[in-house]
Amino acid sequence: MSDTEEQEYEEEQPEEEAAEEEEAPEEPEPVAEPEEERPKPSRPVVPPLIPPKIPEGERVDFDDIHRKRMEKDLLELQTLIDVHFEQRKKEEEELIALKERIERRRSERAEQQRFRTEKERERQAKLAEEKMRKEEEEAKKRAEDDAKKKKVLSNMGAHFGGYLVKAEQKRGKRQTGREMKLRILSERKKPLDIDYMGEEQLREKAQELSNWIHQLESEKFDLMAKLKQQKYEPEGGREGPRWRPLEVRTPPRTVACSYPPGKPGSVSPFGSLK
Repeated sequence: MSDTEEQEYEEEQPEEEAAEEEEAPEEPEPVAEPEEERPKPSRPVVPPLIPPKIPEGERVDFDDIHRKRMEKDLLELQTLIDVHFEQRKKEEEELIALKERIERRRSERAEQQRFRTEKERERQAKLAEEKMRKEEEEAKKRAEDDAKKKKVLSNMGAHFGGYLVKAEQKRGKRQTGREMKLRILSERKKPLDIDYMGEEQLREKAQELSNWIHQLESEKFDLMAKLKQQKYEPEGGREGPRWRPLEVRTPPRTVACSYPPGKPGSVSPFGSLK
């Protein structure tokens, strides 16, 4: 190496040392962040390597200088790699913890949903069972009521005539209006034995019943007309004119129909007995 090159190299060395000394204090110090925020990776602090001073007037070993620079760069690179892997390991641990927390919450929500679904299913089953039980009780009650009604009706139909006879004997000749109605009904209400009849006999029976209903309606019409006329017939005497009831006589069954022709009565044959 010539003296000129050595002099140039010696001039470059102080400049590089001054530049490195100026850059070293400018490295930012890590600022303490609040605990709530996630810590950010800070820039690794590499201890500054002081380059060897080149003695004046001696020969400079460039291989040694190059080797030291390489060692410095390698140390910085290794520090960066270590910091990077350490930060990555922390992030992976946080990610694993987050996944575990998410999975745990998901399983808890699934368990809660299953519990609510089971409770709702039990509630619906209880409601259906209660509804079915009430329907069965109502059906049973209706069946019992129907059976009682049928039994009462059958007993009334079987012992109706005997009951009227006993009541008449017990109370004597005095009869109330209700008893008279019941007696007349028992006389007029006769069983229909039509099981053995043929078609012609059924026609005759139907015609007979129709004539009988027509006759009853005619009698009812005549009686109502007489009762209406009774209101306007006064009876004289010392106390002046006063209203007197008319004697209502039941016309025989051979009385002709009092309805206008073509207009048979539409009232029930038992309406006058109510």
